[in-house]
Amino acid sequence: MTHDPHAGLHSEDGALAGEHRGRSRDPVVKVRDLAWLEFEKPDLRRAEEFARAFGFATVLRTEHELQLRGTGTGAPCVIVRRAARSRFLGPAFHTADAADLARLAAATGTAVAPLPESLGGSVVELTDPSGARVKVVSETHQLPGLPGQLPLTLNSGTEVTRVNSAQRPPRRPALVQRLGHVVVQTTRYRETLDWYLHHLGMIVSDFLYYPGQRERGPVMSFIRCDRGATPADHHTLALTLGPRNRYVHSAFQVADLDAMAAGGEYLRERGYRRSWGIGRHIEGSQLFDYWRDPDGFLVEHFSDGDLFDAALEPGWAPFTASGLAQWGPPASPDFLGIRPSPEALRELGALGRALRAENEFDLHRLRGLLKVARS
Repeated sequence: MTHDPHAGLHSEDGALAGEHRGRSRDPVVKVRDLAWLEFEKPDLRRAEEFARAFGFATVLRTEHELQLRGTGTGAPCVIVRRAARSRFLGPAFHTADAADLARLAAATGTAVAPLPESLGGSVVELTDPSGARVKVVSETHQLPGLPGQLPLTLNSGTEVTRVNSAQRPPRRPALVQRLGHVVVQTTRYRETLDWYLHHLGMIVSDFLYYPGQRERGPVMSFIRCDRGATPADHHTLALTLGPRNRYVHSAFQVADLDAMAAGGEYLRERGYRRSWGIGRHIEGSQLFDYWRDPDGFLVEHFSDGDLFDAALEPGWAPFTASGLAQWGPPASPDFLGIRPSPEALRELGALGRALRAENEFDLHRLRGLLKVARS
C-alpha cells in the first residue's frame, strides 16, 4: 500500500485549547476585498508588455504610472509607478463606505484623504508592523466590465453538453478576471497577523505550523474578508514568518483550467519563465500556475478557489512543501526560494540579521523553515 503524503495535513478539528482563535473580538472596521496592489518598477514599457501577455488590460499609461485591470467591474488590479528600482509598496483594501474610513482614521490617529482623480474616492494610509504601506479606500471609480473569457463547455462522464463540436481552446493570454490575493512574509508574524485582524476585521481560514512546533504557534495564516453570511475567497491575504519583510506573490483569477494552460503556453512561447505549476492547492483548493515577471516578482493565475462565510472556524495543519498541493509537480526550488538567484541571496543574507534582531524569527523557527524546504 502506497503512503499518501497528504493524509492528515488538514485537521478538521481546528484549534486546540488556548490556540489563536483567528479573529478579533472587536475589529475597528471590516474590509470587503482587496482593491489593488502597488509596485515600483524602472521600466514601465517592459512591465506592460508582460502584463498584457499575462492577461491584463491597460487602464492608464503615462510616463510615470501604469494602471492594469481585469475584465471584472471595479478599480484597477495593479498600479505600477516608475522608480529607480523594483519593489512592492503594499496593498489597498476596499471598505464599505466613508463612515468606515472615518472610524479607521479616528482609531489610528490618521486622516481621510482624497485619492487621485484617476481612481476617485478616499483613502486612509497606514503602515503595518512589518513596514508595508496599507491603504484602505472607499467610493473609488468603478470601471465597467470588459468582454470576458468564457469557461469551456465540458462533457463530464455520462453528462453530455457538447455534441458535434470539438474543443480547440485558443493559445492566447489567459484573461485576468480580478485580483484574488497577496502573500507577504514578515519577521513579526504574530504582531502583523493581529494587526490585520483588529484594524481590518479579517478572519483566518487556515493556520500552518512548523512540524513539531505546534506548541509555539502558527507561522503562516490564510486570511479572508469577513462578509458575514456572504461567502468570501478562502484567502485575500496570506502572511508567513521569515527572515525578512517582503512580497511573496500575488494571484489573479482566470476562467478555467484550459484558459490557464493555454495562457501558460502563450507566456512560455514568449520567453517568460514558469516558477511552478500547473497544480491544485490544498488550503484554498485553487488550480494554480506561477510565473516570474521580468522584474522577478512571482505572480499566479488561479481558478476554482474555495469560498467561506464567516461561520467557518480556522483549520490547522503542519507546514510542509509536499503539503502545498494536492496534485501537480513538486514545489520547485524557484517557488520555495532556494534556486540560486539574487532574491535567494538576499534571503540568505537576511538570515543572520534576523537571528540577531528583536523579532519572531529565531533559531528554532529557522530549523522549522529548513524542514519545510526539505519536505
